[in-house]
Amino acid sequence: MYINTGYLNHSHKDFKDKSRPLIVGSCGTYRLSQHPKMPTYRPRGRLDYQIIYISSGLVHFHFDNPENETIIPAGHIVLFRPKELQKYEFYGKDKTQIYWIHFTGSDVKNTLRKYGFTDNKRVFNVGTSLEYEQIFKKIITELQRCQDNYEEMLMLLLRHLLIIFNRKITTEHVIRNEFLDSQMDTAITYFNTNYNRAINVEEYASSIGMSISWFIRSFRKYTGNTPVQFLTALRMTNAQVLLETTSYSINEIAGIVGYNNPLYFSRLFHKQKGCSPSEYRARNT
Repeated sequence: MYINTGYLNHSHKDFKDKSRPLIVGSCGTYRLSQHPKMPTYRPRGRLDYQIIYISSGLVHFHFDNPENETIIPAGHIVLFRPKELQKYEFYGKDKTQIYWIHFTGSDVKNTLRKYGFTDNKRVFNVGTSLEYEQIFKKIITELQRCQDNYEEMLMLLLRHLLIIFNRKITTEHVIRNEFLDSQMDTAITYFNTNYNRAINVEEYASSIGMSISWFIRSFRKYTGNTPVQFLTALRMTNAQVLLETTSYSINEIAGIVGYNNPLYFSRLFHKQKGCSPSEYRARNT
């Protein structure tokens, strides 16, 4: 295992400070080759912001819920905001190396937005680059040596890092849209396969590293419907087929298409189709 870190004023204390626009608190790198596992678990998160850049290997993140797992490969950064659950681990077998930086300040939110880090995302595809690593190493050195005006230098280096991340994010806009479309295709396939089960849309969004609002917005843009609208329409369509082609009771059909409450199913069906399930069957059989 290789580790190299630097801390502001050599203090490991987590802190929040709004006396200046941007303040770098700490920075470091970890590399695993033979050590089996490197876990991190902060149930209440931290007071500051953190960016993790994966330069090689994989990292297993558990966003929002310790039970969820999202595997993020090299070429991505993950942004943690204050007080967000932080649970992640990486393994020696994957030859993983990460660089991380903690920062705070009075203008962090505006700075992140300026450089393309939208409020509703935490995973960003920036590719791999030696330039990223060089800047991280410079930040570590500045923290370790504490030369004249080093805090100002740290702020400039952090801005430099955010700017080159932003350039890559902007350059990869079309590719990222294709990736997002692929994620929506995958979601549609998942919903089609599992529509008759209890699907928690928020848990699904979290499992692919998206906030629920961003997932709903992306899904609606891609399909024209929200995930719940899509699932409801899918269930009603399949209920229609069963009403037309089988002798199953209304209660049985409700269960088959994913509703434990037949009364609720009947109300939804009437709202969607303009008549009750029994009326629909009488008209179409």
